[in-house]
Amino acid sequence: MSEQKRDEDRAAGRRVVVAGAGMAGVQTAVALRERGFDGTVTLIGAEPHQPYDRPPLSKAVLLGKAEGSAFDVDFEGLGIELVLGREVVGLRPADHELDTESGPVPYDVLVVATGAEPIRLPGAEGVPGVHLLRTLDDAERLRPVLARQHDVVVVGAGWIGAEFATAAREAGCAVTVVEAADRPLAGALPAEVAAPMTAWYADSGAVLRTHARVARVEPGSVVLDDGSRLPAGAVVVGIGARPATGWLAGSGVELGAHGEVVADASLRTSVPDVYAVGDCASFPSGRYGERLLVHHWDNALQGPRTVAANILGATTGTPPAVYDPVPYFWSEQFGRFVQYAGHHAAADTVLWRGDPAGPAWTVCWLRGDRLVALLAVGRPRDLAQGRRLIESATRMDPRLLTDPARPLKAATV
Repeated sequence: MSEQKRDEDRAAGRRVVVAGAGMAGVQTAVALRERGFDGTVTLIGAEPHQPYDRPPLSKAVLLGKAEGSAFDVDFEGLGIELVLGREVVGLRPADHELDTESGPVPYDVLVVATGAEPIRLPGAEGVPGVHLLRTLDDAERLRPVLARQHDVVVVGAGWIGAEFATAAREAGCAVTVVEAADRPLAGALPAEVAAPMTAWYADSGAVLRTHARVARVEPGSVVLDDGSRLPAGAVVVGIGARPATGWLAGSGVELGAHGEVVADASLRTSVPDVYAVGDCASFPSGRYGERLLVHHWDNALQGPRTVAANILGATTGTPPAVYDPVPYFWSEQFGRFVQYAGHHAAADTVLWRGDPAGPAWTVCWLRGDRLVALLAVGRPRDLAQGRRLIESATRMDPRLLTDPARPLKAATV
């Protein structure tokens, strides 16, 4: 983009700056161009790499089956100015300036898309052999660890812990997963739903230790609070993530209890001309009657379309678009494809389709006679049909719903 064009856009108030070059940031920039926005679009990323997709990091990249996962986006052809290796450090809305470690960046509209950052294990920082798995650099540091088939201890039996344990077992590593709660996925799923997943670890040859808290990490070992010592050529910490929003302190942008940006139904923040999207932002869901904070890939894919529509709509007087999706995510672990759609906290009934001890089954959550969420293990058709039934709020017949031989769409009233 020419300097003359940038000057014209500044004069016309047509500069959009996107802070964060992950899925949410990239998709926001692309969606603006796809919708016909012809002003300046600047995408700022903290990492030096070309923007990339994260799901392959715990699979293909980690196992050496791929060198990277860069997005197939022609940024130059789309007229998107890409600024890499520059961390954002603050925001001054009164001046319409985003502060970065290399100086201020002026904007007319700002989109906050800085995602989430992994929670670190207290006392483990700086200990040799301790790893996180969030970035491309993290995956590349872990790849030789798996290749050397070290004894690996994974701290946390959540989604990322299970996916890493799967890859480590595929690479031939001895794997022990330690979880402070009484079951895997304790923070994500009810006990009766997570219970069948416990056996997956042993089936894969991994050891799962629940009610196990880490007392300390030493070079070559992990010591639990019961005094037991686990050999560890590598320790991978997967105990969750939190919104990467510390840089917004003092900006006036409202943050929630989890540190997330509190966005409205149109993904606008409490500060004029500032939007927020993806892992760093919560939004009110009319569908579920509560505010949702969704740390999953699909949210970072879908939300930017609403942001782009509203940025363009603000200049034309178009009524704001509302963001109220059916949340969706998937996980590949221990030879199983796990998919989830909806939000089960809103449910009052839980129904099962299929045998949870078998290779394929589905859990359905209902509120009254409406499906509000489902978890499908090896049943992608259930997920696809169920997601549409949730979106349409179709009435369901519970007696028909529990028959795994009957398509979900045939279990309606």
